[in-house]
Amino acid sequence: MSLASRPSAPPERALRLVVGLGNPGPEYERTRHNAGFWWVEDLAHELGARFSYEKRFQAEVASARTAMGDLKLVKPLTFMNLSGQAVGAVARFHGIEPAEILVAHDELDLAPGDVRLKFGGGHAGHNGLKDIDRHLSSRDYWRLRIGIGHPRDSATPQKPVADWVLERPRREEQDAIEAAIERALLARDLMLCGAFPRASACLGAASRVIPPPAPSTP
Repeated sequence: MSLASRPSAPPERALRLVVGLGNPGPEYERTRHNAGFWWVEDLAHELGARFSYEKRFQAEVASARTAMGDLKLVKPLTFMNLSGQAVGAVARFHGIEPAEILVAHDELDLAPGDVRLKFGGGHAGHNGLKDIDRHLSSRDYWRLRIGIGHPRDSATPQKPVADWVLERPRREEQDAIEAAIERALLARDLMLCGAFPRASACLGAASRVIPPPAPSTP
């Protein structure tokens, strides 16, 4: 479909590919931008799957067998801005349609502790999603948006977004993000089988959003 057209109604289709977005390397491991990696790593652990590097995809890939069939879990190792290379390659190789894909990523426009599902739509400036749109030639895939907060709502509102996402969250923010990740894991079976309205309801239950700190005064 044309990227300029509106997304179709979300289909009730089982997932075949789950992607976590982040940057490779120990220096990025605990930064806000790697929230997608955190979630897909925890998902792989729960499913008893192990990641291994696959050169042809430039990604770490894990395979799992669920009640709905075979599932691929992917962590692109191309750095965030080129995430679509790995996602597109895996999808083409396995014949996976965009509507059978879920991408977990950090979300500036949600506070730490908030996590939501979304089908299609724009990338809101997220370069990982932008590259995936390009390589899939479609926006019609699912996103798991893991809130990391925006610097404008922090004690340092002038901090550039590029710096913010590459920093570690404050301890209370990290706790809230981890709680949101755990809540999303509890909804995993609903997501995997394509029951996204019910999964969304689970994500909205018992959320604990961390309010931003007050800006420091001179």
